[in-house]
Amino acid sequence: MAETSRWMQKVAADPGHSDWYVERMRGLARAGEDLAGEARLVDAMAPRGARILDAGCGPGRVGAALAAAGHEVVGVDVDPVLIAAAEEDHPGPRWLVGDLADVDLAAAGVATSFDLIVCAGNVMPFLAPSTRGAVLKRFREWLAPDGRAAVGFGTDRGYPADEFFADVAAAGLRTDHALATWDLKPFESSSDFLVAILSHDRT
Repeated sequence: MAETSRWMQKVAADPGHSDWYVERMRGLARAGEDLAGEARLVDAMAPRGARILDAGCGPGRVGAALAAAGHEVVGVDVDPVLIAAAEEDHPGPRWLVGDLADVDLAAAGVATSFDLIVCAGNVMPFLAPSTRGAVLKRFREWLAPDGRAAVGFGTDRGYPADEFFADVAAAGLRTDHALATWDLKPFESSSDFLVAILSHDRT
């Protein structure tokens, strides 16, 4: 059994946190805020009709935008409240409750070999620190041979970029691109956000 994620520890300490987050996302959507920036980048990387895993999908904003673009989307999140909101607000994709560290996609009838994995919204820092490397290894296992992963998070949230890059290499992945934003600004040593494009390390 994986160590409890930092997100679920937060929920245990504040049982209303998940509902607050869902309503915050719904409020931003009603206000017309741009909630699909990550999805635009991932869609640009994807062949048409790609199989995409939204890893740590939350209430489904990224996966829903990718599904609307014609992709086959599976979303996984540890928080059942967020998955319930995704199912209510964004029917179509397959939404599953599970911790990325130990979710059994095959048992849920989900074939792996994804063309793309997107992991947005600070999912990596919200994992239990002891599971971060294991999750990256699972990303490698779940990717098709030519698949890629796009992982974005704030590096000021307890998971420094250098530590992440070391975990990526240890997982058998390589960092093809390091960006500071989802709109392709370059990553610098002073950046407090990282978007990493990863693929299989074939060396």
